[in-house]
Amino acid sequence: MTLSTPIAEAPASNVPTSPSTSSSTMRLNESIDAALRRIAPTWPLDRFIAVNPLWGQIDRPLHEVAAELASLTGSKLVMSRAWYRREFEAGRLRTEHLERALHLGAGSSVLGIDLQGLLDWLRGEEALHPRRARVVDVVDGRRDLDHQASWQRFVTTNVSQFCASYFDDGQASLRPDRSGGLYASWHRLAQRDRGPALLMGMPRYQEIAKRLPAQASDVFEAALDDLGVSAENRELYLASLLLDLGGWAAWCTYQRFMAELQGGTDASVVDLLAILVAWEWILHAGGGQEIERNWRAAMRMWNDVDRVAIAAGGEAWLVQSAMELAWQGDVNVGLRTGFRAVRPRDVAVQAAFCIDVRSEVYRRALEAQSDSVQTMGFAGFFGMPAEYVPAGATKARPQLPGLLAPRLRITDVGVNPEMATERRSRLATARGWKGLKTGALSTFVFVEALGVPYAFGLLKDSLQKKRSKTLEEASLSTDATAARKPRLTETVDGKPLAAEERADLAAGILRAMSLTDRFARLVLLAGHGSQSKNNPHAGGLDCGACCGQTGEVNARATAALLNEPEVREDLTARGVVIPPTTHFLAGLHNTTTDQLELFDLDEVPSSHAEDIATLKKWLQGAGAQSRRERAARLGLDPARNDADLLNSVEERTGDWSQVRPEWGLADNAGFIVAPRERTKHMTLNGQCFLHDYRADKDEGFAILELIMTAPMVVTHWINFQYYASTVDNRRYGSGNKALHNVVGAHIGVFEGNGGDLRTGLSMQSLHDGERWVHTPRRLSVFIEAPEHAIDSILERHDHVRALVTGGWVHLIRMEAQSGETFLYERGTWTPCA
Repeated sequence: MTLSTPIAEAPASNVPTSPSTSSSTMRLNESIDAALRRIAPTWPLDRFIAVNPLWGQIDRPLHEVAAELASLTGSKLVMSRAWYRREFEAGRLRTEHLERALHLGAGSSVLGIDLQGLLDWLRGEEALHPRRARVVDVVDGRRDLDHQASWQRFVTTNVSQFCASYFDDGQASLRPDRSGGLYASWHRLAQRDRGPALLMGMPRYQEIAKRLPAQASDVFEAALDDLGVSAENRELYLASLLLDLGGWAAWCTYQRFMAELQGGTDASVVDLLAILVAWEWILHAGGGQEIERNWRAAMRMWNDVDRVAIAAGGEAWLVQSAMELAWQGDVNVGLRTGFRAVRPRDVAVQAAFCIDVRSEVYRRALEAQSDSVQTMGFAGFFGMPAEYVPAGATKARPQLPGLLAPRLRITDVGVNPEMATERRSRLATARGWKGLKTGALSTFVFVEALGVPYAFGLLKDSLQKKRSKTLEEASLSTDATAARKPRLTETVDGKPLAAEERADLAAGILRAMSLTDRFARLVLLAGHGSQSKNNPHAGGLDCGACCGQTGEVNARATAALLNEPEVREDLTARGVVIPPTTHFLAGLHNTTTDQLELFDLDEVPSSHAEDIATLKKWLQGAGAQSRRERAARLGLDPARNDADLLNSVEERTGDWSQVRPEWGLADNAGFIVAPRERTKHMTLNGQCFLHDYRADKDEGFAILELIMTAPMVVTHWINFQYYASTVDNRRYGSGNKALHNVVGAHIGVFEGNGGDLRTGLSMQSLHDGERWVHTPRRLSVFIEAPEHAIDSILERHDHVRALVTGGWVHLIRMEAQSGETFLYERGTWTPCA
């Protein structure tokens, strides 16, 4: 069946039936699956975590993926020549770095480029390269876009607005019929849509739309045959359609990812692809013979476009590598000095922070308060594979990395049933209040009746400097908030956790932290969270290891677990002896104000009252030093006294118009897996994730394997989200935060009132209006461990090996005995310069 056949000549028997099991259909299905695998999921705003948007393609070298993306979408994944030229002129990129990059790149696809070639490239002008055309591009090529609307923009808006309505989770009052899935719902609406005829001048649209197959599975073979897309080109063609609506493709992929994580399935992303193919088919059918000829000519150019893209990227990736080698060189020098340091003994406080780069600044400041302080770095969910059910809530939320499924459950103890019921009632009232405010018919009545009092409330809320209630505290009374204690109570199946299981969990946590002896009197477990208002992406400033939530729940539950007498008794039998004088304490580092709040102080033994008083003094001093260090990047004067600085950062947290409450993880570049002694003397400027690890305590290197397969992947996701959002914000970022409108209550944002769903980071998270605050560098991972241990883990884990060998991350091994560092390059360890 062809959609270009006149309706009168198309008998009903020509409508395709379900796909057969023929070899051609199997090959088509393989192409569809391969195209879908290229799309990484994006998490909703209330669970917003960083993701490498190209995660589905890490099985290939990055420069190959980049060349293909340039061909399919026009995205080059590197900065402009002008930017690299400014870095060279400023001295941050030098000739020796270019020479080193050329030396390490020998034998790769960039063979034949010399130093003079790189210098000439830096001086040259930006080159424009074509991309593979699709039908929509061919049709737009025949339109006067100065006076006529673009079909590409129309289709994007049409599909995007439909998806926003279909997936809406409570923001909209009306939604389309969801029966049958995404494609079936769109198919019903498409046949009644008058927009293409009225707005785009396609009078035959409805006739053509009525001939579309009713099943998504029937669209692909019929459409691709009619369009003449060859079997060898189908995967890339389908991928280009998904990439062009990458935001919604990522959201649909998230639906499938979550369904599979729970043992189910979801077809939304397949349906979305069918919708996009159907639009290409419609445009082809409505375009006539001229569009047909131009489309065939465009397809003949695809291979030439690919060749140009492959040839164009060599110099850019060498210069990018040189930028990263320059940064690594400074870190390598500092690490070598750290090999002379020794582990501290007899400290008063051990403070474990999340590996987040913002912790590096605060940890350094806390250590400066006293030699009796030892800090450590560990994943911010503290090894607790749990979900959390707040008091009075009916649903759980994940408190662990997005790639993992929870096994355990944390609930609020101390909140009596009456308080929980009252909270549930308040939350229900709040939802009804929201409906009154946002309902299409009641909005004007609401404003007329409550405009002045409501405006007063908004003004009061904007001006107050006190901390707003967290999600954990929402709709709880003051007494209930004080009584609330998040504790590990059961498995996700509702079964109580046996004593042996609790002890196994505790032992695993302590061993992963490399904390099995030399316990201080106070051990602080400090989660982290941010504070801002009117910020849809606030979750992106919270703890990624806690799935975009703060780390409070995990820190409090873990500290309580490690204080349980029965757990400690069982730990002793496992060889981990915690002195009776040691008390574990939970805290939360506010990364926006650099204040650190302590929890459950009523459970601290009276014998530790003086210890707590001293710790509070040190925390106050650390906060002041951290605020002073961060002040300049926030446009504040570091010379101001701390009271003024604290007042200024607190004002930012309550400012509804503040687009940049803090800089988050901007300028992250490295992940260091080693004892803290190696880096304690270094000022890393909040650029490094720091994970404590002691290879001599890791029997069988199981902990190293866990770090390389989990935190290393998470830090790469964060790093590459920042990288991609910087080099191509239009495609992988979310644009101007001031223009954001929330979609579907929590799905994501539009920039303005339409276009694709925007993913990634806003420009305000990366650029201060004059310069890039985030320098795009691929993650450099430094690990102090034996060569054979690292090699063995790379051999066993395909995705970790792919990250390293494909150039997605740089891997540097630290040799404890010699104090040397080695870069993993093309399967061998090369001494770092």
